[in-house]
Amino acid sequence: MTVEVSDVPEAKRYEARVDGESKVAGVAEYIRTTELVAFVHTEVEAEYEGAGVGSALARTALDEARAANLRVLATCPFFAGWISRHPEYQDLLYQSRSKVSD
Repeated sequence: MTVEVSDVPEAKRYEARVDGESKVAGVAEYIRTTELVAFVHTEVEAEYEGAGVGSALARTALDEARAANLRVLATCPFFAGWISRHPEYQDLLYQSRSKVSD
C-alpha cells in the first residue's frame, strides 16, 4: 500500500490518497501563519484506519513545516500524540515567548 500526501493550501489541509486512488483517505487540517503552523484536526476514513495514513499525513506535514522553518502547534490530539512518540520532531513544537507568571 502506497500513501501519497499532498498539501492543498486553498483548503488549508493535507490530503492523503492510497494507491493512486482519487478518493481522499485522510486529511490533516491546519492554520498557517508566518511563524507557525497549527494542526487543528486530523481524520482518516474508517476503511483506512490502521494503514499508516495518519502517520503519513503527520510525517509529510511536519517535514514540510521543518523545510519552511515553521514551528508547530499541535492542538489536534492525533498530532500531539504522534509527535510525543517521535522525538525527532519535538524540536518543531512552538514555545510561547511569554514570560508572564502569576
